[in-house]
Amino acid sequence: MTLAELRAQLAALNLPDDTIVILAKDSEGNGFSPAVEADPGMYLADTTWSGERYLTEEQRLAETNPDEWTEAPDDAVRAVFLWPTN
Repeated sequence: MTLAELRAQLAALNLPDDTIVILAKDSEGNGFSPAVEADPGMYLADTTWSGERYLTEEQRLAETNPDEWTEAPDDAVRAVFLWPTN
């Protein structure tokens, strides 16, 4: 799903701005947690359902010790990560 697709789906639902966002633990719905943060970053897929998160170059260079952070591979793409409360 892209950000444009997410925006379109949310717009179609016509929900009020104070609607909370809940994340499923897995695709089977074996647990749920409220979203607490949306964080930009870089993503590299390992498979169609899993991958690795990296900092953007701007985020990495803003760190106190940027060399302690792995640079994103060239084929990583920008992404937005939704973090659950739990």
